[in-house]
Amino acid sequence: MNKPGFQPSLKGRALRLLSQREHSRTELERKLAPHEEVPGELAKALDELQARDFINDGRAIESVVHRRAGKWGAARVKQELTAKGLTGEAVAQALAGLKDTELRRAQEVWRKKFGSPAPDPQTRAKHMRFLLTRGFSAEVVRQVVSGAGEDDFG
Repeated sequence: MNKPGFQPSLKGRALRLLSQREHSRTELERKLAPHEEVPGELAKALDELQARDFINDGRAIESVVHRRAGKWGAARVKQELTAKGLTGEAVAQALAGLKDTELRRAQEVWRKKFGSPAPDPQTRAKHMRFLLTRGFSAEVVRQVVSGAGEDDFG
């Protein structure tokens, strides 16, 4: 581990974070800013890592989508991407791909959680709230909960 009194460099800290999972540049800036001792030092370290493709926002987008798409709707995935400072055309393309599969993913999430149609209006509302908080659109949630007893989920 670290020797007493030893502080890893900003680049070392960034590499340690990147070894755990993909991070956006904005995310690394936010996490490492408190450790910057010389103004401009952090930007220089991140520029170098980005030039060597250690920091790649495209990979960070793919990582979030891959980790979250099975459990979350497009709105919730977009919220996480935005929180990580990821925006632009690549995010728009990733979200468009998620929206194409939104109904199927919502059905699978619903099936894993509930498994059978709601027997009464209160339970149906509970099912709908659950899916809405996962970031699925209201229209998709209505389709899933109203069609939950149908055999067309295959």
